[in-house]
Amino acid sequence: MSTLTLRCPHCHTANRIPAERITDQPKCGACKSSVLTGKPLEGTVNNMDALLASDKPVVIDFWAPWCGPCQGFAPVFEATAAQHENAIFVKVNTEDQQALAAKYRIRSIPTIMVFKDGKLAQQINGALPQSDFNNWLEQAK
Repeated sequence: MSTLTLRCPHCHTANRIPAERITDQPKCGACKSSVLTGKPLEGTVNNMDALLASDKPVVIDFWAPWCGPCQGFAPVFEATAAQHENAIFVKVNTEDQQALAAKYRIRSIPTIMVFKDGKLAQQINGALPQSDFNNWLEQAK
């Protein structure tokens, strides 16, 4: 049985969750909040394969802390995540997760990718305003 470690978006506690239970609305062991509620998850080398194996679409924002457009896009991504319960939203810090950035050939940030059934369905580079991002996402999903 494979597990993935997800950091709670509320209290930031690391939680080990069996991969096959990712769609069962897992709760944080520390604060008891749902781990998959409207806030993006932290994507890492250790949990990315399990996240992509989900039956829900997975929307990934590849970003870096020093990137101005990434910082400007972060509230847009979070607000969109709160509105779409039918998808898993993930943020990957390319500074901390350089292996993932290399694996997905990230050349500019922010880069947003949508995966369906574990396969890349759509990709866009650059920050978008809220309405444009919502329109792009509806077409991508």
